[in-house]
Amino acid sequence: MGLAIEQEEFRPEDYERFSRRLEESLEALRGLLARPGFGVGKCTIGAELELYLVDAGGFPLPVNRQVLSQTVDPRVTLELDRFNLEVNLRPGPLAGRPFTALRAEFEDTLGEVRRAAATQGARVAVIGILPTLREADLGSGALTGMPRYRALSAAIRKRRAAPFQVSIKGEEALTLTWDDVTLEGANTSLQYHLRVTPAHFARMYNAAQLATAPVLAVSGNSPLFLGRKLWDETRVALFRQAVDDRGEPGEGGFQPHARVTFGHGWAREGAHELFAESVALHPPLLPVLGRESPLERVKAGALPGLDELRLHQSTVWSWNRAIYDPKDSGHLRIELRALPAGPTVVDMVANGAFLLGLTLALSEQVDALLPALPFVHACGNFIRAARQGLDAELLWPSGVAPSPRPVPALELVPRLLPLARRGLVSAGVDAAEADAMLGIIERRVALKRTGARWQREVLARLEANMPRQDALAAMLERYLHHAASGEPVHTWPVE
Repeated sequence: MGLAIEQEEFRPEDYERFSRRLEESLEALRGLLARPGFGVGKCTIGAELELYLVDAGGFPLPVNRQVLSQTVDPRVTLELDRFNLEVNLRPGPLAGRPFTALRAEFEDTLGEVRRAAATQGARVAVIGILPTLREADLGSGALTGMPRYRALSAAIRKRRAAPFQVSIKGEEALTLTWDDVTLEGANTSLQYHLRVTPAHFARMYNAAQLATAPVLAVSGNSPLFLGRKLWDETRVALFRQAVDDRGEPGEGGFQPHARVTFGHGWAREGAHELFAESVALHPPLLPVLGRESPLERVKAGALPGLDELRLHQSTVWSWNRAIYDPKDSGHLRIELRALPAGPTVVDMVANGAFLLGLTLALSEQVDALLPALPFVHACGNFIRAARQGLDAELLWPSGVAPSPRPVPALELVPRLLPLARRGLVSAGVDAAEADAMLGIIERRVALKRTGARWQREVLARLEANMPRQDALAAMLERYLHHAASGEPVHTWPVE
């Protein structure tokens, strides 16, 4: 998002000029949002998927630039670590049969990546965290050799007085000291984009914040990292610590806010306050200045790129993030960032259907729901869903005091599926399509079989007869075999 990064070192005056441009951009955005008709249009959805390149043994293969050179597909791009790639699907209308279209494009794009990867002796693994990862795979040499990633790593590291400290406690525990941001490349995610009109942005954004936890609880696919059994969605804990630019607490023990966050409160006004929050709470990391004056563009009645604001926003990783895009006459989106990659295309599309449908439905009730669920409990729900998956107990708004009340995820998700269906159908999604996608979630809950649970159960069986490292590799081979079948994870046997 925003400007291309070609330089890696910056001077103090670069940061000063960039900060001034950010303030100008916020003023320009306010003016743009007040412009009649701005951002109004049909609801569209899009998606981004991060993935791994692995060798014949299932270990990371750092050849992303070589693989990219073997394809001309513009949907395929590089990612942070040399064993990662990303595919960006073209946006399309939400109405009709959007998930059939998404599934076809996922399969088409992944097929092209697999073809290109095969020329380099690589395979594609679509999984939240690769279970065969070793510390040696994540050293400084893992960083993709592009100025953007080197500059980002250097900027974050420069702001810290000490190496990164990673501590995650789940079924087992992991403590790790690290010198750069390459640990972040261990996380591969699925992000959905939902176009939202400015007038409805706050309501829709808050609904997405509400919906994220129950959807994440039923979508977990990242239970292992560096050989340890951790959270169902270990990505959530790892991401926050892997790019934490905060140094030691300052005077009075004040600790700045982390760049990876679920948020700081319910949105009150709309997109502008979320962009303003990012600018106020987080100093710039990549102060690259464009040529355009955003205020002059707005005053002239033109559409500004807001390149600096978009660049800054790309270095603040909210799990649900506000997006401004100058394309298509300019519009706003919510980037829904919490879901993991995998296990299969149909699982990922079903997860998206549940998240999008529930967001749409809850947005109609959000004025009544928010007073009954203080924001701190929404944050807690997110962490509990990431840690425990379907075993989580979530706090949910109640129509009768006291509210909220604890509800097991295994009970809450089935209660929310009809709401998600209503949200999709009301938005024009074909009813049979909505039923097919949400039916996958329903069966997943009934069988208590997420990707995370499947990985844990298969690993336990294999580990009874072999060392853990061998069991992790054997489990991954089974995972890749079943994923290639295209069948949803709840149908996979635990062998």
